[in-house]
Amino acid sequence: MTRHTISILLMTVSLLVGERALAQSTLPGTSIFNPPPPPPPPPPKIEVPKIPQLDAKPRYNYKPLPRNSHGDRFNRCLDAAAAAGMSPADRGTFARSCANQ
Repeated sequence: MTRHTISILLMTVSLLVGERALAQSTLPGTSIFNPPPPPPPPPPKIEVPKIPQLDAKPRYNYKPLPRNSHGDRFNRCLDAAAAAGMSPADRGTFARSCANQ
């Protein structure tokens, strides 16, 4: 008889409490209409820097540096002539000879 009473008692308690899914429970102070927070970003990749080898031959870059256009060089020479205090007539002569170097 006691087993029968205990089972009825457990069944009654479970019906009174009700079944509620854990995924549907909300924290106090939050709304059920709020979207879930976004997932955290992935951790940054840690890369080991390349270590130079003692017996490896060094690599040299023999490419010439890119040269500015003629207009850029001419403007730079005009600015240098003006900074030096040359007259407008002398600036043109200086800039032509400077830009063609």
